[in-house]
Amino acid sequence: MRVALVHYWLVGMAGGERVLEALCRMYPQADIFTHVLDKAAISPVIAAHHIETTFIHRLPGSRKYYQRYLPLMPLALEQLDLTGYDLVISSESGPAKGVITRADSLHLCYCHTPMRYLWDSWPDYMASAGPLTRLGMRLLLPGLRRWDLASSFRVDHFVANSDFVARRIRKHWRRQAAVVYPPVNIAAFTARQRTGGDFYLCLGRLTHYKRVDLAVRACSRLNRPLVVVGEGEALKALKAQAAPCVRFAGRQDDVTVANLLTRSRALLFPGEEDFGIVPLEAAASGVPVLAYGRGGAVETVQDGITGLFFAHQRVEAMEAAILEFEKREREFDPLVLRRHAENFSEERFRQEFARQVATARTAQSRMPEIQ
Repeated sequence: MRVALVHYWLVGMAGGERVLEALCRMYPQADIFTHVLDKAAISPVIAAHHIETTFIHRLPGSRKYYQRYLPLMPLALEQLDLTGYDLVISSESGPAKGVITRADSLHLCYCHTPMRYLWDSWPDYMASAGPLTRLGMRLLLPGLRRWDLASSFRVDHFVANSDFVARRIRKHWRRQAAVVYPPVNIAAFTARQRTGGDFYLCLGRLTHYKRVDLAVRACSRLNRPLVVVGEGEALKALKAQAAPCVRFAGRQDDVTVANLLTRSRALLFPGEEDFGIVPLEAAASGVPVLAYGRGGAVETVQDGITGLFFAHQRVEAMEAAILEFEKREREFDPLVLRRHAENFSEERFRQEFARQVATARTAQSRMPEIQ
């Protein structure tokens, strides 16, 4: 069985790329197709595979400004030749599922999320975009939405990374999806043996929808040390809001991130995420999470056991969560948090994903032929 893995773009190692790593280990002979490739920014596991790019990769500045080429990505996907593959697995949160496959092949889509900027989160992106980008989005969004919906019917079987995303798939594409939680590399993290560090921590790409501004402003107002790890378009605005107690550490390697987690007091997670692997990496480190109680966090954080929820994306709510946590800090047992994270191991992911592939193959073999 020849296998193709289709991933939206390979320019760093975030949660979607960690899933791709696991798929690479499941299918070591698979070929990878992507819009844009920065080989220096991906892991050796992914880089060891044969990787083909679309014509987007050859366009000016594509490695840095790939998202500006979004209107061309449907055309680029449809030009990929996947006729030699029996199983096509698309990894979707940018354009990936729109590939055209053989009639007798199986196309399974592992969906991290339907593209946020096309559907329910487009007002947030519009609010943070410049005037030219807003004009372009208003002109292009209707056509991109039509293509996104139409291409969803090229998929034979959807697997979502959370119940939250499965609901978004039903809402926007009118398709059913099984749920397989993504893998967490538990072995990369060490659970601390005692309660508390001397700083709070925020991890991830600094985009506006992740609402890192809530953590920055709350810690600034409370004069609590905060370390922010990551890069992104919101960095300049965040620095303008920060007091001296907030330190911006930029992008860090995996070893440094694991060390920072172990030394931190708690992880602040103020965005509404589709799943969010970072809270589970914190749990694997024995570190509690203070999270906005919507989206994927309600499936990965246990309120009062592995962290605390706050109900509103407001600075006051973030502050109240920090103060409540400081009263109850000693209630959080690092070993309990570690055991919770172990429920999301890569072994569990591989077993459940393989079961979904088998289920989809069985369903495909039972489909009656059209006369």
